[in-house]
Amino acid sequence: MDTQQNTALTRALAEVPGPLPTSGVIHITLPHTDRFTVVGNHLAQHPDLSCTAVGIAVRIQSLPQGAKVGIKALAAHCREGEKRIAAALRELEAHGYLRRVRDRLPSGRIITRTVFCNRPAALLHARRPAEAPPQPAKPEPTPAPVPAPMQEPAPLPASAPVPVQEPAPVPAPAPAPAPAQEHAPVPMQEPAPAPVCLPMAAPPAPEVPVAPPAPQPTQPQLSLPVPPSPAPLFVPRVPPPTAPKAPRRPLPQPSELTPEFDRAATAFLSDLHRHAPQFTLSEDDVRRLVPGVAAWLERAARPDAIRRALTDDPPQPLKHPAKLLAHRLTELLPPAPPGVDDLAALDRPRPRFTVTPFQTCDDCDRAFRSPTPGHCRDCRETRAAYAQAAA
Repeated sequence: MDTQQNTALTRALAEVPGPLPTSGVIHITLPHTDRFTVVGNHLAQHPDLSCTAVGIAVRIQSLPQGAKVGIKALAAHCREGEKRIAAALRELEAHGYLRRVRDRLPSGRIITRTVFCNRPAALLHARRPAEAPPQPAKPEPTPAPVPAPMQEPAPLPASAPVPVQEPAPVPAPAPAPAPAQEHAPVPMQEPAPAPVCLPMAAPPAPEVPVAPPAPQPTQPQLSLPVPPSPAPLFVPRVPPPTAPKAPRRPLPQPSELTPEFDRAATAFLSDLHRHAPQFTLSEDDVRRLVPGVAAWLERAARPDAIRRALTDDPPQPLKHPAKLLAHRLTELLPPAPPGVDDLAALDRPRPRFTVTPFQTCDDCDRAFRSPTPGHCRDCRETRAAYAQAAA
């Protein structure tokens, strides 16, 4: 009486086809009739996406058109924090599932549109390769009936010797309109008088000289299949994981690895675990990193400054401390100290520029620049004008 039996689960397991596995998951698949979203296995079982990114992708795919999918909007409905959601969105953007596109509205305002694609691999191929062939199919039937009548007029003059005189004048006018009407098939109606020969089976004869203009439509046939293929609708900007990576920069080396630098660098690396326990190095790692530390010491870097630069804010969990130290020794290498000549250039006195002092005008008390006191320019011009008038 104390143990509750789930009879519904027992009935569902009984309906599973085939023998049940002894280990692993057992799927009880019930069909959905409403409120469901189709998710591809390429997303659900993506080998390079984290489970957080897959879950965020499924949630975005289940939302309606126009729903807010920003970091704060997703954080308001998910238990993950904004940092984990932002990292998941970056993963989806790197693998092509998510795109952020800047667009300009007719009013001139620039907005950012978020586009989610449930199958990004399908956008890498052109989706409209069969639109051009329907057009060249139209001119093809026109030359088809032409060869049929060309074979019929041959036996006609052999079977009836009398009507041979009548078709003779018919081909004479036929070559005249042919060169003049090469550009337009409409004049084909001019040989209308030929129906007079209908009882003698002569109508196919006038059609034979008019047939040569028909091959002209073959020129557009050559140009129709040639149009350039449409540009791909989706061009990934982030290189795929299989793209070749740039070679790593080598570990910095001192100009000369003296015994003093080698001993100081070895002591520094061997003592590093006392200040940061997660940076416990093996003997091989110490020997490999000694030149990098010696290069820092050669550039007048203090041991405590080197220790802070190498061990502050490490990733959690730290799997490869030696690789992290090699990366920081290479990327955070300080510049070489300035030489004696460079410091002398800093101490050299700078050239001084002579500045003209201000003076006060004796007449109008206006300030003006002049090496000697006197009158300003306006007062000098006024005095010159009075002197000329008095003269």
